[in-house]
Amino acid sequence: MNETKTPSPAQTLAIAAMMLALGLVLPFFTGQIPQVGNMLCPMHLPVLLCGLLCGWKYGLAVGFVLPLLRSAAIGAPPLFPTAAAMAFELAAYGFLTGFLYARSRRQGAAALYRCLISAMIGGRIVWAAARVILSGVSGQAFTWQMFLSGAFLTAIPGIILQLTFIPLVMAALNRTGLVRFRQGGEAVRAA
Repeated sequence: MNETKTPSPAQTLAIAAMMLALGLVLPFFTGQIPQVGNMLCPMHLPVLLCGLLCGWKYGLAVGFVLPLLRSAAIGAPPLFPTAAAMAFELAAYGFLTGFLYARSRRQGAAALYRCLISAMIGGRIVWAAARVILSGVSGQAFTWQMFLSGAFLTAIPGIILQLTFIPLVMAALNRTGLVRFRQGGEAVRAA
């Protein structure tokens, strides 16, 4: 049986930096059509992967910094309230995926789906709370309809993409040996 290798801190930092860079670049592919970018949620993918691959601390940090850095460097998304609210949302995604997946007794497809769905729900709740607070500061209204539209209805293609792509990436990494799924206390390699 192959042993699970824990990545060194330098390797983990390099992966987190790569996910941050990917999060900065991916929106360029959908940036010409903002509606497509809103639907596919391109910054969410690397943050969710960062939480899974690097752990909750890196996932939280990359998730929080990514929209703020992108806003400061490129001007998109707008800093207030969009990037500010997204910082809390993506930080929640990175934290929840990393925290929940690391504590899963068995790691594999079922654990991935549980963690991803929990993180998506939790992140959207955090986003709504941040938007309510930021809306109160700016004097703008944030309605229940805005929450449903922004968090779920518009994002359905992105949610489907995340629930399809991320498990495929993790399964591929398991097959190559870069990531090992655990069954109980031991790591297993996918057939």
